[in-house]
Amino acid sequence: MMLPTLLRTTLFALAALLAGCGTTTPADYAKEKPALDLQTYFNGTVDAWGMFQDRSGKVVKRFTVVMRCHWVGDVGTLDEDFTYSDGTKQKRIWTLKKISPQQYVGTAADVIGEARGSVGGNALRWQYVLALPVDGTVYQMDFDDWMFQMDERVMLNRAVMSKFGVRLGEITLSFTKRAS
Repeated sequence: MMLPTLLRTTLFALAALLAGCGTTTPADYAKEKPALDLQTYFNGTVDAWGMFQDRSGKVVKRFTVVMRCHWVGDVGTLDEDFTYSDGTKQKRIWTLKKISPQQYVGTAADVIGEARGSVGGNALRWQYVLALPVDGTVYQMDFDDWMFQMDERVMLNRAVMSKFGVRLGEITLSFTKRAS
């Protein structure tokens, strides 16, 4: 059975559009400089300033983070102390492990399973599920986290938080590595 010309044209255009919708990967940034080396950047003390925006774009939380970072071989510890604009505090300790030149896994007490990370050029994509307490209930939220090293001291971070594929908000962070 032949489809009407308009329907065929519409289906062809839709298929072409979907074929062009690829997912960005760290390999897309392979030639970007400076090349991100997690063991070098996250070594010593790193300060961060961030905010959480809900899906409408409204800033609902602001925070600072002091990270004390060190590595022993291919295993790194990122000891993070968060201070929120409302005065509350939180601690998260990441344990990272380099499993290949561009691949990392990580764990933390509030991360469900393992986080997985891939590096390409100046970029890191970090994906994980976080147990997030909100008003007495803990939700398992998916995080798609991108970090971009700008120079030897500054890194920018944007994370999208979602549940069941629905975007619920974004976290934006600016990291500054303290001079040694």
